[in-house]
Amino acid sequence: MDSKQKTARLQELIHRTGKVLTILHTPTAAHARIMAQAGCEAAFVGTSGVIGTYTGMSDVGTATMTECVQIAGWIAQSVDFPIIIDGDTGHGGIMAVRRLVRESIHAGIAGIRIDDQPIEGKRKTQTAGMEVVPIEQAIARYRAAVDMKNELDPNFVVMAQCYARDAANSNLDDTLSRLKAYRDFGGVDWVQLESPHSPDEIRQARAAVSCPLSFMKGKLGRYLSLEEHLALGVTIAWYPGFTHHVLWAALWDFMQDFNARGITAWEDFEASRKDKPYPRPEVGPEGEGAEKQRLLEEKYFPAEMLKKYKH
Repeated sequence: MDSKQKTARLQELIHRTGKVLTILHTPTAAHARIMAQAGCEAAFVGTSGVIGTYTGMSDVGTATMTECVQIAGWIAQSVDFPIIIDGDTGHGGIMAVRRLVRESIHAGIAGIRIDDQPIEGKRKTQTAGMEVVPIEQAIARYRAAVDMKNELDPNFVVMAQCYARDAANSNLDDTLSRLKAYRDFGGVDWVQLESPHSPDEIRQARAAVSCPLSFMKGKLGRYLSLEEHLALGVTIAWYPGFTHHVLWAALWDFMQDFNARGITAWEDFEASRKDKPYPRPEVGPEGEGAEKQRLLEEKYFPAEMLKKYKH
């Protein structure tokens, strides 16, 4: 699937009715390939969960635009399902936002999430000191992103992440106004409520906008089920961090067992999977892997150089 097919697919998925689209993180390209084999439809490359996995940096505005696009692009190019990149605050003014969208499209990424925090105080979701920029500044940010994508690929998805609900300089009424304005005046394809405090606040957000809407866990206390999403009129479920916690827990458990029992821990793991094999994230014949390498060597090299395969 080429880049434009992926953006068209993402547009189709976010506008789908009757079935919830689940968004998870793809921790690495290898994990993304496994997720593809398991039926993943679309995924998110977050600055904290994914970029931080590679760089070790915290989500406080230290990861650069080029680092984020490089990593998200590697993942996007490894699978056929659409990938959404975390664009943070846009990494600068309106010209930086335009470049970010352009580079994302060129990297094969299908969509971007851009938030309304100030670049000077960018911080991780659900941390103290959260603020939002003036609504006019946020709208300019989104308009710049939308205009750039319309120049290159109108199907590229721009999502507005609204942090206003828990921001020190905002409130619920402002949040609802912003969600509507980001769609009506910013022209974004999709809006996300970062921190609902109750299902009723999600209902209010749903009533405020007609475009695709999603919400984070925020102050809900628990993640809502897919059925609860549909009951609220929301067809996108935002669960990105699940994949990380599963991987962290599995690795921790194995390391504890290995430290205690050595190679026996590995042998027992192999035995436990004997009747339950798991997929491997190797590059397939359609990719630039070992099979393609051999085919090309047979095409380019003389017979003498191919004798190595007889061994």
